[in-house]
Amino acid sequence: MLRTVLLTLLAVAVAIGGGTVSVLVALDVPEGVGTVSVGGWTALPDAGAFARDPYSNARSIREGLLPLGRMEGLTFVAARDSAGDKLRRECAYTIEGALPTARLWTLHTADKEMQPIASGTRRQNFLSSRDVLFLSDDSLLITVGARAAPGNWLATGGSGPMRLVLILYDTPLAADPDLGSIAMPQIIKAGCDD
Repeated sequence: MLRTVLLTLLAVAVAIGGGTVSVLVALDVPEGVGTVSVGGWTALPDAGAFARDPYSNARSIREGLLPLGRMEGLTFVAARDSAGDKLRRECAYTIEGALPTARLWTLHTADKEMQPIASGTRRQNFLSSRDVLFLSDDSLLITVGARAAPGNWLATGGSGPMRLVLILYDTPLAADPDLGSIAMPQIIKAGCDD
């Protein structure tokens, strides 16, 4: 009798512990349920939808975010550069290429918990479509790093992992069911401080 009770308690403990760990892992993986990956960028197009999946709902609550509805805009997050290496604050990167059409867009750096990273300078730690210089072919060249750079510079500070957060407001992509076929800019590592 005691053996049966102990085995039952062990089975319940393993089930609850295993379920909890699997949910936490699913919430930490950027390419989780409901995500769309385009190059190094990942989006949750239905994060602000009324009938979103439970994992998107849990991610929003856990990160304390108020996600945009699909018709309001899309948020793309990059945790790795185009070569597949994790983004680090100690490194400098260039973001090259054209962005999808949007009425307005913003770009900022964030930590693993999606909180904005302070740059440590007077420079704002975000860029928007209203304050960048476009190249002659309407593409962008943005430098991301701690050291000042000419042109479009997104200041960072500190050390550790980093994410780039690109928010497209009022974009026609919201109605596109095949987001995986759009072109997104590349993130290229320029060098790191050792």
